[in-house]
Amino acid sequence: MDLIRQLGRFPDSKRKSAFLQLSNYKNGQFQNLLPTPALAEGASMVRIFWKFFQKMPDTVPAYALPFVDTDLRGLKPEENVLVWFGHSSYFLQLEGKRFLVDPVFSGYASPFRNSVRAFPGTNHYQAAAMPDIDVLFISHDHWDHLDYRTVQQLRPKVKKVICGLGVARHFEYWGWSREKLVEKNWYDQVDLGEGCTVTLTPARHFSGRLFSRNISLWTSFVLQTPALKIFLGGDSGYGSHFKEIGALLGPFDLAILECGQYNQQWPYIHSLPREILPEALELKAQRVLPVHHSKFKLAQHPWYEPLQQVTALAETGKFPLLTPKIGEKVDLDQLDKPWERWWEPGVKNGSQNRKQ
Repeated sequence: MDLIRQLGRFPDSKRKSAFLQLSNYKNGQFQNLLPTPALAEGASMVRIFWKFFQKMPDTVPAYALPFVDTDLRGLKPEENVLVWFGHSSYFLQLEGKRFLVDPVFSGYASPFRNSVRAFPGTNHYQAAAMPDIDVLFISHDHWDHLDYRTVQQLRPKVKKVICGLGVARHFEYWGWSREKLVEKNWYDQVDLGEGCTVTLTPARHFSGRLFSRNISLWTSFVLQTPALKIFLGGDSGYGSHFKEIGALLGPFDLAILECGQYNQQWPYIHSLPREILPEALELKAQRVLPVHHSKFKLAQHPWYEPLQQVTALAETGKFPLLTPKIGEKVDLDQLDKPWERWWEPGVKNGSQNRKQ
């Protein structure tokens, strides 16, 4: 029964009727701006699954990863901070408002227990440690971004959920009040008050929970405050939308871009490390925080490879990169600082963990 509830619900007939009027909805599914096959030409899903279950070196860390224990409920209201929780989950406090993005605190990126487990050291943060949340952003409904157990534990703390079209249907089925739910299309804007807005923007990806595919919308977000503009990238392969978003809504003080769980077999739906800086430049972003890595094994690359490669490219291109540990507080008013290479061999857990 729990698995059935986790699956959520398809959009209802009223929603689907409204979707028919949209340019990015066709044949009962949402569409990317560019043709986006799930796999590269010649790739086979059977071969990919076969290889996925073969043992590859370093796909999972051999030791618990370091983290910082930050008291999120003890933050001062005037602090503008970001705290990353591993993979694509992170917390933002800006202008006294608190935001949470794609939280997954259950220890799994799957509906099945003991599959796609969080790496040792990466599941320190739980729903109970979260303060009250003004806005919960959900970029799409994949298991590693929309976690049933986590959002249900967070429900009493969350004032508003903002997501792409169709995703709110899952929350309704799970008992959330409709008054809390805001679902929008790309380039729709939501006024958050006190000079803060969020605009939903395109991504190049897909959606679905187990059997359904593309019946709800995947999205990125542009979060604007009086002092900062931040691009929350969600999941996305490289595409023309980065330049479009940069031209329409840039420049950005910070872009949070996925960098992990990639493979040459699926190059259109997840960005490769070499594509991160071109995306940032097209967005007109001044700095990048790479996410979507270092918590779950969803691809066959070494767990440390995303940060290793994107850091080397950023150094060559002299592009500012933010690489905090899990839980390490990022001061959004002072973004220019050196970062420890915590993913390199020899930087292990235990004495590396500290409170902040």
